Amino acid sequence: MSNVAIRNLQIQLGGNKVIESLDLDVKAGEFVVLLGPSGCGKSTLLHSIAGLIDTSGGQIEIGGRDMTWADPKDRGIALVFQSYALYPTMNVEANMSFGLRISGTPKAEIARRVTRASDMLQLGPLLKRKPANLSGGQRQRVAIGRAIVREADVMLFDEPLSNLDAKLRTELRRELKQLHQQLGATMIYVTHDQVEAMTLAQRMAVMKGGVVQQFDTPDVIYNRPANLFVATFLGSPGMNLFRGTLEQQDGRAIFSNAHMTLDVSGYAFQQPLTGKRECVLGVRPEDVAIGHGDGALRANVSLIEAMGAHRVVWLDFHGVQLAGIVQQALPIESGASIDFSLRTGRISLFDGASEQRL
Repeated sequence: MSNVAIRNLQIQLGGNKVIESLDLDVKAGEFVVLLGPSGCGKSTLLHSIAGLIDTSGGQIEIGGRDMTWADPKDRGIALVFQSYALYPTMNVEANMSFGLRISGTPKAEIARRVTRASDMLQLGPLLKRKPANLSGGQRQRVAIGRAIVREADVMLFDEPLSNLDAKLRTELRRELKQLHQQLGATMIYVTHDQVEAMTLAQRMAVMKGGVVQQFDTPDVIYNRPANLFVATFLGSPGMNLFRGTLEQQDGRAIFSNAHMTLDVSGYAFQQPLTGKRECVLGVRPEDVAIGHGDGALRANVSLIEAMGAHRVVWLDFHGVQLAGIVQQALPIESGASIDFSLRTGRISLFDGASEQRL
């Protein structure tokens, strides 16, 4: 196992600054996910760790050694691509062992590693098949197996599940999590899929415009987002937002706008609240209690989405679309007027100008 330390990383491609002054510390044996929208720099960051992209400045350390300018083969890493990148004329066994054979690894050692990897990934019956005779999920397992046989200290994954259907993605997510537990290797995984990130990561770095917005556990990032971008990027449906003002009144912290007044004194402010300021209040759909309230907050039901185990109820609250999640069999119909309340102990508050968490 090796740690990965990135210091003041700068990457410029075609005259454009893709990443500027980025720092990231991945612990040895940790599963870290790089999450963000397309074009945010997450794949560029991964490829720079792999040595496929030259840096413009900064330092990349792997296992305590400076690897900024080392060749990819000398970095002790294995990379799994989105597109499988299998050799079509070779069978599964040959694809998995190709790199080892090229490097002169003894045949007995190759056989041991291929057997171990194929057992982990349930590829034993497929070893003599060629990629054309495999499903998409099986091909991706082979690509992962090819990385495993290298027994690298650091494994890099570049959106490896994005070409698979939803059912296969779910299955392979579970297998990757179990694989990490078995191998104990350091894994860095790139995705734009928040479900993948939340289920796989021990810690995840949410990126925007080449900058890490927040780097923490999925639980902390979901429940205590560092800024408005992180808050709205995670969650399905997304976080509900209300703009208003925040001020102290008789020793209490009060959020208010034209349609609501809420006592938010129980909120864990990062700094003492002073004066009056513009503010954005965010609340997750699961923290909107529909059918509960004292009548102070009331809205019209505009849409109901049945999701199997729960329903997403969309409310029209004075022109603002508000999503709530209902678990119980509450009789609700579209067009009805209904009370709701917000669980103020679960809200997030952001500065109206900087959009940073208060």
